[in-house]
Parts: sequence; structure tokens; C-alpha cells
Amino acid sequence: MKKIYCLNAISRYGTDLLTEDYELTEQLGEADGILVRSAAMHEMELPDRLMAVARAGAGVNNIPLDKCAEKGIVVFNTPGANANGVKELVLASLVLASRDVIGGIQWCQSIKDDPNIAKTVEKGKKAFAGREIRGKKLGVIGLGAIGAEVANAAAALGMEVYGYDPFISVNAAWMLSRDVKHIMSADEIYRECDYITLHVPLMDSTRGMINASVIQELKDGVVVLNFSRDVLVDEEAMAEALNSGKVKKYVTDFPNPRSVNMAGAVVIPHLGASTEESEDNCAKMAVKEIMDYLENGNIRNSVNYPNCDMGVCRAAGRITVLHRNIPNMIGQITAVLAAESINISDMTNKSRDKYAYTMVDLEQRPDEETVDRIRAIDGVLRVRAL
Repeated sequence: MKKIYCLNAISRYGTDLLTEDYELTEQLGEADGILVRSAAMHEMELPDRLMAVARAGAGVNNIPLDKCAEKGIVVFNTPGANANGVKELVLASLVLASRDVIGGIQWCQSIKDDPNIAKTVEKGKKAFAGREIRGKKLGVIGLGAIGAEVANAAAALGMEVYGYDPFISVNAAWMLSRDVKHIMSADEIYRECDYITLHVPLMDSTRGMINASVIQELKDGVVVLNFSRDVLVDEEAMAEALNSGKVKKYVTDFPNPRSVNMAGAVVIPHLGASTEESEDNCAKMAVKEIMDYLENGNIRNSVNYPNCDMGVCRAAGRITVLHRNIPNMIGQITAVLAAESINISDMTNKSRDKYAYTMVDLEQRPDEETVDRIRAIDGVLRVRAL
């Protein structure tokens, strides 16, 4: 019986997928897998038996990825499961930033006791007039699951869409509308676009990517939308740009002491993926990933180990090995099997940065001594016999 520990409340549409071979536990120390949303894990003592962590969402900054990798714990996320929810809020934000709907609503509330409110608003509504998004230029930086959906939807609404992503996958490229202009430099977006929306992961190379020097390149009166991470934007520089009028509006889904006090900012309480549908979809995807790994050893959508999928094992046995990405690991693993006269029927090996993963299907089941010999190889982090 495999045991799953939920660090956060996980949608039952996900947990209901767990078969009779699983049970939910309230004891972290006995967990084979963890399901998590936003709970912080960096200070947690991870049990030795823990094999997988699945994040029901895309961001994994709440999970100690290297610590998990060193302990042979595969960390999964659910890219694309919440894409539609975020896309819809980005589209709403384009309108909110273009037409002062929020200011108009607040004004109506301030004069709600006026018996002549209908006449008053007809006289005063011009203060909240805005512009339409149709025909305007939108720059989408990052064309992953969310960015691609935003780009396609904006193009369908009549916007002129520029897309930039130097690491775009083949699948993502195929999903893009032909109306999206795929450009090779973000500088063109900075110079040309009326709206810029960020959909990139937080890395050293993206932290503070919208800084004072970039802001100087932007078109006057630009609107910047940030539904990725607050620290992608230098908020001191953004505040100055809003005060000067260089940037018309800054829409962010990440409230912090600086952004909520920033004049000209539209600050949303991290609602991007906060829909019932997104939470259900993320939960279902996370549960499927963790079950496939625990049962078959397949890795899909990992953020600390390479993806590797050999389907359901049809051979007599399967060994999976999480190890460091160093020379001669495959040779040493196969040498142990050869010494025991165990034939290999299929094998695959994938690497990702410092770590690698080897899956081996065998014509006979290995005994525990053979597994222990593989486990003893220098650089091996975890071995499982399935």
C-alpha cells in the first residue's frame, strides 16, 4: 500500500483518482508521495522513504528542488493545467488597464447616495474613458502553456501580437496562431508594443528583467502585466515610471508592501489560477503524475530530473536508477546485471543538468542483492525495483 500525504487541501477530483493501492495518510514520516500546492517545504525534514513530490500548480519556489534531487526525490509540477484560468484573467486585465473600470466603479460607490446619480454619471463619466485593445500591439514574453494561450486569444480579439521566447518548444510553436508574430528579440517588443505581458519562469536570467534601462526603451504610455513572479520587475523603477507617466499602468498578480502602495498599479490578490476548474485540473494532473511514477517509474513534468517514459512494464521486471550525470554510470549498472546473467530487454537513459535517470526492463526479476550492488555504485542516489 502506497501512502500519500497532502500538505494542502487538494481537490477531491484529484485524490479520487487514487486507486485501492493507495491511501491518504496524516503522517509525513510514512509518506511515499506528497501532494502540495503553496505550503513551504524548505525547512521540512523529508523522510527517507519519500519518493516523489507533486505540486498542483506550475511554480515550485516553495519546494527545495536540489535537496529533493540529492535524496532521490522526484519533484513534479502541472504546467498548462491552470493555463486557461490565468489566460482569462490576463485578458480581463488588458481591459481593466485600458479603461478605468475600477476607478469608475469606485466613483459610483462614492456618489451612491446622490438622488440624481444617473445625470451625475453622464456628466462625469468622461473622467474614466479609456481605449480599446483591438488593433493595439501586445508583446507576449514567454510562449509556454499560458503565454501561448494569451497570445492566441489576444490575436483572436484583433490585437497585433508579438511573441518572444528563445526556448520555445516545438509543440508550443505548433500551438501558436499564425497571426502571432514570433520575433527573435525582446527589444522589438520593448520598442513597439502598447502592452507587454510576462509569462516566464523565475531564474537568475529573468530576475529583474524589467528594470530601469529596459523601461527607458518602452513606448510611452505602455501597460505592463505581470502574472509570473513579482521579482521579474524592478518595482522601484516601475514606481518611478508610473509617476512620470512613462508607464500608464502596471498590473500585477502579486501583492507586496511595495506594489500595493504603488500609484498607477492594479494589484490583484494572486487570482491567476484561483478558479475551481484550475484547482481541479492541477490536482488531477499531479495525482496522475505521482501514480505513474510510483507504479511504473515514468517521469513526466519533473522540475529536478529529466522526463523519461517507458510506459507500463511488460517484461519480468524493471529497475529505475536516479543518479548523478557522470561518465560510465550506464556501464556500471549494466555490468552488475551482466554479472548476474540478467538480460536487458529494453533500456533508456536521460539526463538533466547534474542529474540523470536510467530505466531498465529485464527478462528476469533481480534479487535484492543485485539491487543493493547497483545502489552501492558511487553516484547512485536511489534505486527502485518495480
